[in-house]
Amino acid sequence: MSFFKTVGAIALTLLPVTATAHEFWIDPVEYAVPSGGTLVATLRVGENFAGAEQSYLDRNFVRFDMQCGGMVDPVPGRAGDRPALNVAAPWDGLCVIIHQTKDYTLTYSVWQKFVNFVEHKDFEGVLDEHAARGLPETGFIELYSRYAKSLIAVGDGAGSDAEVGLVTEIVAEANPYTDDISGGFPIRVLYNGAPRADAQVELFARPPSGEVEVSLHRTDADGRVTLPVQPGYSYLADAVVLRPMEPQAEKDPVWESLWASLTFAVPE
Repeated sequence: MSFFKTVGAIALTLLPVTATAHEFWIDPVEYAVPSGGTLVATLRVGENFAGAEQSYLDRNFVRFDMQCGGMVDPVPGRAGDRPALNVAAPWDGLCVIIHQTKDYTLTYSVWQKFVNFVEHKDFEGVLDEHAARGLPETGFIELYSRYAKSLIAVGDGAGSDAEVGLVTEIVAEANPYTDDISGGFPIRVLYNGAPRADAQVELFARPPSGEVEVSLHRTDADGRVTLPVQPGYSYLADAVVLRPMEPQAEKDPVWESLWASLTFAVPE
């Protein structure tokens, strides 16, 4: 199995998509490491599969685990560590890295930014609902949190992804390092443990060198979709839930967004 190195790239959209929100993802330095190797990955926030590196800060996350060989262990680290993940691989097989951020808030001072976000993530009916609830066009607050996973092969990379108990998550239904995915990479999008039907999945595809390609996909009634993939590429899949909140005080959030992401690579 060849090794995969993540490289920076300038974004190029295949569809007429304008990025209006920041994704959060786990960005491995190598998507495949030898037996006894080291798992190394950065946490990133940005757009189009390029973004700023985040330090290991336990005050900023609710959960940061690695699930390898059927065992789940917390990712060790010290405040300020970069990269945030830098640990000896405990087992051979497929390692699933799991990260859940704390809750953050965003105040919208420009209405068009919320409109762009809603339209880009295809939240049908949200703008009408916002108006029907009598909410203002500026000064309102959104609560948000991120739920990231990443697939790293250790040794033979054998194993499978599974639901890990995040409020929303993307589950890989094939192993990109051992299975035949020439016909596409199947995933399932979950929310509160149930499939998200007709959910938009944004796929960022990064070749070994060149520009990132972006495409949009939708899940079926069972929350499943098969993503087009190519050998030698690394991928970020992203799916967002937006749900209303009932404020109890003037400065309480009125919307909450929950961001699920999954990163993986396809061997050459």
